[in-house]
Amino acid sequence: MTTDQETETFYCKALELVKEAGTIVRKAIGKGKNIETKTDFSDLVTESDKEVEKLIIGKLREEFPNHRFIGEESVAAGLKSELTAEPTWIIDPIDGTMNFVHG
Repeated sequence: MTTDQETETFYCKALELVKEAGTIVRKAIGKGKNIETKTDFSDLVTESDKEVEKLIIGKLREEFPNHRFIGEESVAAGLKSELTAEPTWIIDPIDGTMNFVHG
């Protein structure tokens, strides 16, 4: 069971990383984006999606090594994830990639 203090620690780290990820996304706005499709033409992934996911999972893993991670782009690339009793983070690096791509 996770305590309130642990939850606060998780929240503070997540907030810090969201701000860092926002910097990556802001730098990509208005620039050319390396765009790929996943399942069809409307299911897009950008280099920024991959970069943000890598940043978030990497830094969370450093801070919380026993936690599990399910990343949208990692799963789409074929990485298997399994649920365990450990705390699990579900990462959608840029929610609304289609809108991000089209400005």
